[in-house]
Amino acid sequence: MIIAIDGPAAAGKGTLAKRLAAHFGLNYLDTGSLYRAVGVAVLRSGGDPADPPAAEAAARALDPAGLADPALRGEEAGGAASKVAAIPGVRAALLDFQRAYAARAPGAVLDGRDIGTVVCPDAPVKLFVTASLERRAERRLKELLDKGLSAIGERVLQEMKDRDARDSARSVAPLVPAADAVLLDTSEMDADAAFAAAVRIISQRRFAG
Repeated sequence: MIIAIDGPAAAGKGTLAKRLAAHFGLNYLDTGSLYRAVGVAVLRSGGDPADPPAAEAAARALDPAGLADPALRGEEAGGAASKVAAIPGVRAALLDFQRAYAARAPGAVLDGRDIGTVVCPDAPVKLFVTASLERRAERRLKELLDKGLSAIGERVLQEMKDRDARDSARSVAPLVPAADAVLLDTSEMDADAAFAAAVRIISQRRFAG
């Protein structure tokens, strides 16, 4: 049982994926954390996340134990992740790791930006979780403020626009819904409503299959 969840930043897919994994008794992988870890590794080495050789070397040397690093949740890590994710060599280096994780029993919920299209194209259930740009920026701003970090709404909105553009326009594995993915717009949903809607969709897909 593999559930592929894709979507842009701050659409709510991470929170949703964790709850679905717990509900259905599956493993959970936030694939974005892999790219964040690579980006942070490049930054800590004094390199540029947009530099292919530096990013590819960091991807090949990735230690899964580092995925719990709190620094991976910061805005700097997110920006770096978006840059390294546009590099074909980085995506290739991380692809086998993701597929091997998905193949572990009893199954897994993976969330990211190319799970349904590239990583697990044969997943029986695919969701594309999205929300309006403004709503996503509001959520990210609240998240930052709740963490005690200083943030300006206009800047958060612009950074999200820039990241959306990078993720959607990259030449390899761009952010697009899989042809057979179910669109879940969470603009007007709280976490509980999104979870309930996703459970209904997944249950219908499982029984239909």
